[in-house]
Amino acid sequence: MDIDIIFRVLFFVFGAIIGSFLNVCIIRMPKEQSIITPGSHCFKCNKPVQWFDNIPLISYFILRGECRSCGASFSMRYVFIELLTAGVFLGFYMYFGFSWLLLPYLAMVSGFIVATFTDFDERIIPDEISLGGMVLGLILSPLIPQLHGTSVWWQGLLASVLGVLIGGGSIYLMGLFGEWIFKKEAMGGGDVKLLAMIGAFMGWKLALLTFFIAPFFGAIVGIIEKIRTKDSAIAYGPYLVIGALVSLFWGERILLFIMSGYGLY
Repeated sequence: MDIDIIFRVLFFVFGAIIGSFLNVCIIRMPKEQSIITPGSHCFKCNKPVQWFDNIPLISYFILRGECRSCGASFSMRYVFIELLTAGVFLGFYMYFGFSWLLLPYLAMVSGFIVATFTDFDERIIPDEISLGGMVLGLILSPLIPQLHGTSVWWQGLLASVLGVLIGGGSIYLMGLFGEWIFKKEAMGGGDVKLLAMIGAFMGWKLALLTFFIAPFFGAIVGIIEKIRTKDSAIAYGPYLVIGALVSLFWGERILLFIMSGYGLY
């Protein structure tokens, strides 16, 4: 069998396993509960979920989405997040290959998944994700300076530090400006820390590009919500994530297009 096919299967399975863990993070982190103990259990009868009932993507369908002990229904979203994470891990492997860039980006995108769903659910981006991710990005950048397009450790670290300062600083200043204009909080602290995390992994240029791309996605949802509920407040973290992913995969081409249009390249 082709070794690449084996790696694709392994990364898909690995992603599904990580997705199962991310489900725990999404549920427990906003409630400030431990993600280690207790183990997986039914939220209705509190009985532990046995290992053979906790196999990602499989056990849910074997059990027909119900607790073996009490018959309580489990949300289909558990499977969706496992499948999403598995697909993302496979896609990142196919794009980056088995390279030094792969594992840092998988760590980053795992944080993105947790941040997206906790922000949608609770309007919270856990510090464990944003600040923890930012620290991880700062640590990995000198160890894997290729994250920032260089092979020199101190240049990787500098790019990461500038990414934190410019990424977090740009959205913080926008929040201050919005608060001055609208006389109410315009940007949550979680969003500031999330973009700082993005900058730690991706550098200041792509963090700044993310800052400008995210509003295009957020504005569409904001307009719909304004019409539907008369409330324009939205969870902004998911759109920062979308902007970051666009920047990660197409950012260099977008920047080249912008610079060439202004005669800077």
